[in-house]
Amino acid sequence: MTPRLAPLLLVPALALAGCGGSDPAAEPEAGDTPSASASPSASPSASPSASPSASSGPSTSARPRVVGTVARGLQVPWGIAFLPDGSALVTERDTRRVLRVADGEVTRVGSVELATPQGEGGLLGVAVSPSYDEDARVFFYATTADDNRVVSTTFRDGRLGRMRPVLTGIPRNSYHDGGRLAFGPDDRLYVSTGDAGQPELAPDRGSLAGKILRITQDGDPAPGNPDPGSPVWSRGHRNVQGLAFDDRGRLWASEFGQDTWDELNLIRKGGDYGWPGTEGRGGPAGTTDPQVQWATDDNSPSGLAFRDGRLWMGALAGERLWRVDVDGARATGERGFLVGDHGRVRTVVTAPDGRLWVTTSNRDGRGDPAPQDDRILLVAP
Repeated sequence: MTPRLAPLLLVPALALAGCGGSDPAAEPEAGDTPSASASPSASPSASPSASPSASSGPSTSARPRVVGTVARGLQVPWGIAFLPDGSALVTERDTRRVLRVADGEVTRVGSVELATPQGEGGLLGVAVSPSYDEDARVFFYATTADDNRVVSTTFRDGRLGRMRPVLTGIPRNSYHDGGRLAFGPDDRLYVSTGDAGQPELAPDRGSLAGKILRITQDGDPAPGNPDPGSPVWSRGHRNVQGLAFDDRGRLWASEFGQDTWDELNLIRKGGDYGWPGTEGRGGPAGTTDPQVQWATDDNSPSGLAFRDGRLWMGALAGERLWRVDVDGARATGERGFLVGDHGRVRTVVTAPDGRLWVTTSNRDGRGDPAPQDDRILLVAP
């Protein structure tokens, strides 16, 4: 029988503010049980901090508010994907656990045992098939002992089925493993990879490292790819951990820089995004400049989501939630919110009700965990 974990009461936003401190005696240990909040509702939030840069676009005066906690006591939640019934599958990078969050409860529904957590690698992205109602398929990105790979399985009756490799041989390392999965409006699966600490692989068309890949659900190169025999959609990436499609079907990606600039890129078929020759804007002819660049201390971008004309991006080192307006094919007016309020921010997704689920990543070995960490915060944008 699948274990069902007890719900907890809603933690209002005021109680969440300023939880940057750590109480080691209160921190959950590796085997502790995560919990979820029941039916989060709006409540006053702590005043978010914002960067002074200008913003344009709709509702420029509106500020995102943390209105509750969806789940707490998690261990490096990395991927979130919603099922047709409104519940969500959540991956934990370091435990290899897959959790279902629904109706105020967190339930462990299985593990991806082939994942081998080390450094930035482990159990990373998750995506739900666009035809889930017919095939019940879900997909995971996992770092194994030999490679990074995409695997598929089914999720029926509260349980994961048998794992099947879909795409293997993506170079792995203890860092720069990429790991985000997203289905596009074309029903193809897009996969972000890192350069695995070998920058020379990023521009190499023959390598799967430092790329955004586009595949079918069976792992084959998707029809319409730049090279019909290759899954590579774009190249020259250092470490992409955020993928999001806007309301016109365009793909955006957040990318870690090295020493100078982190990037937000508009991804085009066959594009070369300049790594390792370029970091930030000013690349040579034939490469594509980022739409937005940030100093690396202010960002370390991971998860990316789109909602109502804006991109929302989590910042790890920058400990904030970025908002970027999308005006046609341009991204402008970036502003940072919740600066330092909740520590490292990893993943941002748009929930079916239009609010954002935002995960902390304070137990990843680089953060300062609060007693309730890691959490999924409910944000009204």
